[in-house]
Amino acid sequence: MKSKLQNRLESGLSAITAEIMPPRGGNTSSALSKAVQLKDCVHGFNVTDGSRAIMRMSSLALCKLLLEANLEPVLQLSCRDRNRIALQAELLGAHALGIRNILCLTGDPARVGDQPQAKSVQDFNSIELIEQVTSLNKGKDPVSDLLMDGPTNLYAGAAADPNCRGFESLRRRIELKKKAGANFLQTQMVMDPKVLERFCKEITEPMKMPVLAGVFLLKSAKNAEFINRVVPGACIPESIISRLESSLNPIDEGISIAAEQVKSFLGITQGVHIMAVKAEQQIPMILDRANIN
Repeated sequence: MKSKLQNRLESGLSAITAEIMPPRGGNTSSALSKAVQLKDCVHGFNVTDGSRAIMRMSSLALCKLLLEANLEPVLQLSCRDRNRIALQAELLGAHALGIRNILCLTGDPARVGDQPQAKSVQDFNSIELIEQVTSLNKGKDPVSDLLMDGPTNLYAGAAADPNCRGFESLRRRIELKKKAGANFLQTQMVMDPKVLERFCKEITEPMKMPVLAGVFLLKSAKNAEFINRVVPGACIPESIISRLESSLNPIDEGISIAAEQVKSFLGITQGVHIMAVKAEQQIPMILDRANIN
């Protein structure tokens, strides 16, 4: 059985996903409440896996709880913290729990997190992880011939950064991810529609890969400056920072900026992925201002 997200993307329909962070503790009520409030606004919930190398509950656990609440999860799976045996086990477990969407990531380096003494594993990179998903879906055992207890049915996605300065290197990497079996791309935050348009026209459209463009809700000029400083690959332009800085209501201005991006990006890509960290309740207003019903 295909996931709702897979059916939507393969049918050529637009898709909107939202990012949900697992709790930093054992109580999932807040994370689940945020998701439930958004159930009529988005088509899926992408659950982060140790984003920025900061400890939180496992993505797999929260994805299962979302599924039980009849919400569509997207399991992020990072190569940073697991060797290939653990990654293979996680994929088999996700399939058994009914989780179908997998976003395959290399993972932020441990040194940028709040426990920089942690050791990264990186037995696989994201391309090798996608290949592993493809192999398990075909019923291939990583050691012997076939999986004795049957294949998986997982829908693999990959991450991409349209802001990457080395455009030809970016193209080759996307080609490798496509060849490995990636079915869709989710981008890092994008601030310039022209950057996204070039990325799609020159790279993803010829490959026929659907794209969910990353939209990040900025709450203030200081928030934007902090992201530029600590988030790998972030490049929020000075024009947006100035716009936030001069506003009497920065969070409202951030909502308007995100809404403008959603409206613009949906004219370029098949979907958007909204990241509203600790402000998920603002997502309906973003979509409303973007005239998304």
